[in-house]
Parts: sequence; C-alpha cells; structure tokens
Amino acid sequence: MAAQSSIGAPPAQPDLTRNRLPTLFEVLSRRTLPPVDLFSFYIYMRDQQRSVDYLDFWLDVAQHMSLCRHYVRELRRSVLVATPDMERAGAGSKRSSTILDNIGDLEPRPAGPSMYATEKERDQDAQMSAFLREEQSESRDSPHSGSHARPSPNFSSNRDMTDSNSPAHTVARQDIRASAEKILYTFLLPGAEREIILPGSITQDVISAIEEHGRDDPEVFDTAKDYVFQAMERDAFPGFLRMKALGNLIPPTLVMRLIIGLVAMFGAFWAAFVLIFLNKSRTTRCWLILPFTVGVYFLASYQYSLDPVMALLGFSEYTPFNVSRIREPYIRTLLIKRALVVLLVTVLVDAALCVLFILVPGKRL
Repeated sequence: MAAQSSIGAPPAQPDLTRNRLPTLFEVLSRRTLPPVDLFSFYIYMRDQQRSVDYLDFWLDVAQHMSLCRHYVRELRRSVLVATPDMERAGAGSKRSSTILDNIGDLEPRPAGPSMYATEKERDQDAQMSAFLREEQSESRDSPHSGSHARPSPNFSSNRDMTDSNSPAHTVARQDIRASAEKILYTFLLPGAEREIILPGSITQDVISAIEEHGRDDPEVFDTAKDYVFQAMERDAFPGFLRMKALGNLIPPTLVMRLIIGLVAMFGAFWAAFVLIFLNKSRTTRCWLILPFTVGVYFLASYQYSLDPVMALLGFSEYTPFNVSRIREPYIRTLLIKRALVVLLVTVLVDAALCVLFILVPGKRL
C-alpha cells in the first residue's frame, strides 16, 4: 500500500506543533495526519487527478533508495567485522571498501527530493551511489561476481518491509537490480504498463543508464524523481490542500449536494408562491423554513466545499460516504473556523428568505 512504511524508514513522526499548512515533502515523508496524510493524497491522486502513476513512481523510487541504504548499511557492518579478509582482496575491492568506509553510518530516514536533502545527506547518497556503481563494475569484471550478494527469497517489491538484521529481511545485490528494472519496465519504457510522461531526455538517460551501462544506483532516478516531485507540487498539491485543508467534501458529493440544494430551493419557492397566492396564514407558511433550510444548507456546502456540521464533529470525507477523523491540529482549527462562517451565512440567508415569504401579505387569485 502506498502509505505503508518502506525499508529502513523510521516510523512516521507527525509534527503536532505545526501551525501552518503542510508541504508536499512533509506529506510524502509521512509527517502529517489525516486529512492531509499520504493515504489521503494517494486517494486524491487516484480519484481526482487520475495521475496516481506519478505518485507510485515517486514512492517506488523512494523505496529503491531505501533498499540501497539498507543493503549498504548491512554490507558496511559485515565489512567492518571482516576487515582482515578484505585486505587480501584485489585493488578494485579495496576501492569499494574505501568508499564504503567513507560513507559513515547511514541512519534510516525517509527518502525525499534531492533539493531538500542536507549537504551531509547528499554526500552520503553520492558516495552510496558511487559504491554501488563500483561494486557493479567489479561484479562484471570478476569471475567470482556476486560475492556480496546474499540469498533473499523473501524479497518483495511492496513497501511494508522493515529494517531488520534477520535473514528474512536481508537485501541482496540482485534485489537492487530487480527493483531498478521493475521501475524502468513499469513506468519509463515506451508502452510500459503504467507509463508516465517525462521529458524525453530524462527518460532516455534513465533507460540508457540501466540497460546499456548496467547501473542500478539511486542517482539513476534522481532527475526523474525530482521532476515528478515538482510536477506534483505545482499541479496537484494545491488542489489537494484546497479540498482537504479548506473543505471536507469530495467532488461527487458536491455534485449531489448541488442537485439536492437546487431541487429543495425550487420546491421552497414553488410552495412559497402557492401559499401566498392561496392566502394561507403565516402560521401555515412557517413550514417553508424546512425546504429553505435544506436548500440553503446544501448550496452553501457546495459553494464552500464544506459540510459545517461534519466539520464541527471532526470528520472529513475521503471517498463517497466514507469519512475519517480530522487529526491534524491546524487543519481541525481551520475547518472549525470555516464551518462557523458557513453556518452563519446559511442562517442569515435562510432567515432572510423565510422572513420575506412568511411575512409578505397573501392575496388569493
């Protein structure tokens, strides 16, 4: 599932003190809570934007980065223990060992766009990619290739693996290669099952690096990953925030509310004129409060994309007739304020209509 944890990534640590709208990076890093969490963004990309393949590509590349970090971290630990054996290796292996030693401890962290990484993280990622390239080159040149590869029959491409030293969670070198090829064949090759549209130069560079040069290090996908991130941040994320941070209803529900509101208002106006021209008493005309209230409430909900009662109760809709509790503190406060405004507008408009059609003198035709 898209919102599940990836290999080596630390548990989500939501920022409960954030007094602003979250950024896309915070959402993808699982630092937010419903209704602006990664699961909600995934549903939005799937149902509203119809471009969930781009998000899945970004998540798979982030997973690939986590696989690489997990593999290099385990290998570095084993190399530190087996230093005497490494000293008897050839010059190429010594170069790999030197790079491995210089990487330092790879602390588990969520993968993010390269432009948001600190200088230390960028250096570590660059050294990790250099090590994987060097190791891949040695594997092709050496008759004993695969010396670092360890069996991992439990490897899976899903995102629910955990960071563990147990054999069941060991990542082999061929798993990294399989992960890179899966991303290539799923999203990037022309005619792929879930092909995403990227600038031709970016796609061609990735295809050439993997198929012609045999690369599978994370740097292969950096340009494509950052391009997709910026596209989502520019084209999809503002609409997601408008829907989830400023409202609590989804488009299908809004259309239904518009229809119900228009029908209720038509019925209210029809009944009001009938009662006036039949010269019915004002007491009888008080029943107009019901259709006018329903009509105004549903039309106000459509206009503001917000059901005020549901917002005050602390719920937000994510699929038709399915709601989740609003757990992000800033969003909860923001929606309560907007809900009070919508209720005030509803009451004022409803009162004005009811007073006008109840108090106007009747005249039988």
